[in-house]
Amino acid sequence: MKILNRLLFSVVLCLFVLPGKTQNQPEFLKYLDDPWVDSTLTHMTLDQKVGQLFIAQVYSKEKLPAGHAIFEKISRYHIGGLIFMQGTPANQLAITNQLQAQSQIPLLVTMDAEWGPGFRLTSAPKYPVQMALGAIQKDSLIYQMGYEVGSQLKRIGVHVNYAPVADVNSNPANPVINYRSFGEEPEKVAHKSWMYAKGLQDAGILAVAKHFPGHGDTETDSHLGLPVIRHDFDRLDHVEMYPFKHLIGQGIGGVMTAHLHVEAYDPESDLPASLSTNMIQNKLIDDLGFNGLVISDAMNMHGVSKQFSDGEATVRALQAGNDMLEIVPNLPVRIAAVKAALKNGQLTEEQLEQKCRKILALKKWLQLDRYTPASPEGLEADYQQAGYELTKRLLHEQSLTLLKNEGKLLPLKRLDTLKIAALSIGADHETPFQKMLSRYTTVDVYHLPKNASKEAIQKLMLELNDYNLLISGIHDMRLNVSGNYGLTPVINEVLQALASKPQIVVLFGNPYALNFLPDVEKAAGLLVTYQENQMTQELAAQAIFGAIRVDGRLPVNVNDTFFLNQGITLPKIGRLKYSIPEEVGLSSFKLNSKIDSIAELGLKEKAYPGCQVLVAKDGQVIFYKSYGYFTYDKKRAVDQSAIYDWASLTKITGPLPALIKLHGEKKFNLDLPFSFYWPDFRNTDKEKITVREVLAHQGGLTSWIPFYKNALLKNGQLKSSVFRDHPIASFNRRIASSLYLNEHYIEHIYQEIRDSRLLPHRKYTYSDLGFHIFPRIIEDLTGNDYEAYLRDSIYAPLGANTITYNAYKHFPREDIVPTEQDNVFRKELLQGFVHDEGASMLGGVSGNAGLFGSANDLAKIMQMYLQFGYYGGEQLLDSASIREFTRIQYPKNQNRRGLGFDKPFIDNHKNKLDEAYPAVDASPESFGHSGYTGTFTWVDPKNQLLFIFFSNRVYPTRENPKLFKLNIRPAMHQAIYDSLK
Repeated sequence: MKILNRLLFSVVLCLFVLPGKTQNQPEFLKYLDDPWVDSTLTHMTLDQKVGQLFIAQVYSKEKLPAGHAIFEKISRYHIGGLIFMQGTPANQLAITNQLQAQSQIPLLVTMDAEWGPGFRLTSAPKYPVQMALGAIQKDSLIYQMGYEVGSQLKRIGVHVNYAPVADVNSNPANPVINYRSFGEEPEKVAHKSWMYAKGLQDAGILAVAKHFPGHGDTETDSHLGLPVIRHDFDRLDHVEMYPFKHLIGQGIGGVMTAHLHVEAYDPESDLPASLSTNMIQNKLIDDLGFNGLVISDAMNMHGVSKQFSDGEATVRALQAGNDMLEIVPNLPVRIAAVKAALKNGQLTEEQLEQKCRKILALKKWLQLDRYTPASPEGLEADYQQAGYELTKRLLHEQSLTLLKNEGKLLPLKRLDTLKIAALSIGADHETPFQKMLSRYTTVDVYHLPKNASKEAIQKLMLELNDYNLLISGIHDMRLNVSGNYGLTPVINEVLQALASKPQIVVLFGNPYALNFLPDVEKAAGLLVTYQENQMTQELAAQAIFGAIRVDGRLPVNVNDTFFLNQGITLPKIGRLKYSIPEEVGLSSFKLNSKIDSIAELGLKEKAYPGCQVLVAKDGQVIFYKSYGYFTYDKKRAVDQSAIYDWASLTKITGPLPALIKLHGEKKFNLDLPFSFYWPDFRNTDKEKITVREVLAHQGGLTSWIPFYKNALLKNGQLKSSVFRDHPIASFNRRIASSLYLNEHYIEHIYQEIRDSRLLPHRKYTYSDLGFHIFPRIIEDLTGNDYEAYLRDSIYAPLGANTITYNAYKHFPREDIVPTEQDNVFRKELLQGFVHDEGASMLGGVSGNAGLFGSANDLAKIMQMYLQFGYYGGEQLLDSASIREFTRIQYPKNQNRRGLGFDKPFIDNHKNKLDEAYPAVDASPESFGHSGYTGTFTWVDPKNQLLFIFFSNRVYPTRENPKLFKLNIRPAMHQAIYDSLK
């Protein structure tokens, strides 16, 4: 009889396939006739068979106490599965192993993990909500997410995920689906749902589509009452049920039935679909041909529990076609009701056996016939894989949706024309959004509570009057419609008050909230992120500045202004993006461990008190980390706000970009004599030295001149004709805290250069002397102040506003990393005053040294070079000129130098690491420079690699050679190349 029933069941399954349609059956059904399934079912008692139909609720917030009710449900009532709720991954894994060990038949472990284990568990991966995924254009990423979620669930012993949500959300007032849906376009919801489900099932996790027949157009929460769907058959077929039909055709393994009433299918009663034979057996199974596992939504929800007793609801749900019932209060009552129904014929033994066989086949597919406990070893590391973060990052990034962009304001260009205020509404501190905005240019930060007083608003309006661009983030929103998504009248009041100003608004939340923000329509720019977290805030800031592409499309209709599939594409415009190594194919673990170990070695050996490292690959900053302290007393830790003395990096970031620009404008000729631009060299032995030779350190100029020594008396004291301890008359060039130089002495310095000894050969000899002079030449050629020209032509357009000479004028002393304790010349700890004595004697402004700034702003200049003059949507420097300046000029006499730029040793790749410069694998096309104070930067066009290393190795004395002896900079540089391999 059992064999006959099994054969009839298999025939019925075949008949359920719709004629003329390709129908993929759930993969686990191939095990219906498996020997383990047969044997297990044959030896099961009635109690065990009945128990298999129920899924009991478990929390993993803490370990299970002795006597917990779940133990009896397993040992006495033989439940078929568990559904885990809030807790932690480690606790859940331990409890799962504990309960599986007590169950005679392996338990089916299930979870609501709609956007990953983090949906229920703390410290677990959490992906974007489905509405955000509805906005993205690359559905392959959704498959990747599904596969990762499946792998994460499998890692802790879970077998079933109640996902995806396949509901088509067409009602903005929907209190229960809403942001959990992929949107309101049935075809897109269907395809995205399958991408998620396929990813799960390919990872070995059963996907369960919910909530059949479709919960998207309701205004009642089925947890609290019974929603009603009043659409006709045609609408239901083409909208609500369309995704489920698609998923069934593709082979999804499970479907969850909803506690809602569909009038078209049960017009004579208020029967929930989850209890409706018309809805489940007749429509889902017979008509749509679904043969997989049918699971009810939670049986404790009021959508079903208010109408029916526990026993009646249970029997009706099983009669209707559900295979398993989820979250079942009063389990003994329900089991008794099932047994009674079997006795009185409401349920048949054949039905019970078919359901059990299907459940066991699923368990066989999940390899529970060979169950092995999940291991707790390495769980935390497994859950923190950087690849998971990358998928999450890419999903959030590609979901960003731009709904307004008047006058093509975005992405922001011409930063030199903007004075920006960043306002966070609903936050009381500097937000990740504001911090990331500040990486791109100077922004002033403001905050306003959502319930701010009128006085606070008026005060804010006055403070914002001086800005020509506002970037406003709306924070602390709710994802659901409750309480107008957490919005308050104050927000509209502020938006209305700011309507006359150019404003970009970023909504960190549900786009349906735009219905409650009528004044947001007046903004020039509007960006929606769908959620608020650190990642979405940082990505939104990057989108505003064109570091990432924006291509999201609104997955729902909000109103007549903001509608389905609306979205404006924004291109990338060549600004640095901030990401993680995995996005460019590297390993975070390997890169971090390599750089960390070398940086920590330098700290341990006291090669420097602290350092900072930035690495960018393919235009993306993938490593930006600080180590140690400003000084060895460890009072101030190095962080990203630290301002460093760049030393000789000034050569390639001060005069060089100006000269490249002038060269591209045909105002500066490399092959003219230097004396053409600097008449002081005329009628001297330096008259015929060309500009090219000076820039390539090929002109025979002596390396350096200790200018300050000629300004000392024989006893080592400073000459009063040159220095004073306070500013008076012509003594107005401040070179230390209490030391001022006679401005006329600068001409004496130039005279010393003019009269300096010329070397007898034209070979490579590194020399600072020409670089002392270039600022004056640049002023002559441009007719502008040198510093102002750099600021207006280079730094401001880049948004590199920390770069400056004489840092003491522009930054708090505590933010400037000190260099040397100068006991010979300036008699103080140098902090904000240039370390180099020659640059100091020129008032801190020179071409050889003197610039200060952050690593982040140096990266902008170097990335601009790497992109051959293009950055932020503008061609700031001529590309051909950059190529000329960065090539080796005199290779025949072993001079490796470009024009101003340093280059790798010739045949560098043949050297050992400790003999190479900079890294063995730095390509011949690469270029950069090092600085005496312990700084270094290098870019490699071939590998699209940027490296910055900052340290103050001269603190407290330049006599510390350990940075060089330990080979820190080349070793770290090479470690990056090794990571590329």
